[in-house]
Amino acid sequence: MQSLSAKTLQFHIINFLRHLRLEKNASSFTLSAYQLDLEQLLQFTEEHDLHEITRKSLRSFLASLSKKGLKASSINRKLTSLRSFFKYVCSREILDANPAATLLYLKKEKKLPSFFQYEVILKALSFPDTNNIEGLRDRVILEIFYSTGIRLRELVGINLEDVDLTHELLKVTGKGSKERLVPLGKSIIRIIKEYIEARAQYINSLDLMTEAFFLNKKGERISPGQVQYRVKKYLLLASDKQEAYPHMLRHSFATHLLDEGADLIAVKELLGHSSLSTTQVYTHLTTERLKKVYKQAHPRAQK
Repeated sequence: MQSLSAKTLQFHIINFLRHLRLEKNASSFTLSAYQLDLEQLLQFTEEHDLHEITRKSLRSFLASLSKKGLKASSINRKLTSLRSFFKYVCSREILDANPAATLLYLKKEKKLPSFFQYEVILKALSFPDTNNIEGLRDRVILEIFYSTGIRLRELVGINLEDVDLTHELLKVTGKGSKERLVPLGKSIIRIIKEYIEARAQYINSLDLMTEAFFLNKKGERISPGQVQYRVKKYLLLASDKQEAYPHMLRHSFATHLLDEGADLIAVKELLGHSSLSTTQVYTHLTTERLKKVYKQAHPRAQK
């Protein structure tokens, strides 16, 4: 096994990940992503000495990912990891120049978010069996996804204390550990109350104490994979789409709000976007739908 001297790439990767965890308070998800990206670089390059890594070798690494069929968005994320890593080693005066600094991001195809019609979501909400704890939990998961537009990992991270039924608010911890409050509609307060009561009885029966709001059968915090599987099942049953995932409920939330005339900046805050341009993709989606309706319905649209 190669010694982890101060020259090796692996040595500095370990230090960088420690820096992210201890000094930047990076989430476990972020750490895992950076670790995966940098370990792939480590496996690809034959130059284990950090100082032998060049812009050319990094370009070859990214090109190899493209040949394997990775999407531009995935390659760009890995480039972000490389830039951050080499910026870190430069800041420590280990390298004089960042070999990743001038590498360009790939152009991504502009793809409008896929969403569900309201009728499809209502149908999906009818499938979970709310007579048992698992079905009740699944119903609340679907309700919260659509009613608040939160992300998958934000939902999984919810604790019991984050749910404020008195003020009808949900505290969400988003990207970069940023917290925000999102309103809970009156229509889901009742089902949330039912779930909280059933949850309390369930963890008492298991003789457990946990702060996690959504639990699996063992009484542990439900995993992102488990949520994806459950949500996908209900959405595919309710629609004719070939694919379904939790983020499509976030797209549906934003699209339906804008369709009903909601303010773009308000939608941005609800979604937890740092940039308005990220939210504006939903205005393009709404505009495309309006064009489609116009072409189908107006007598002079095709003349």
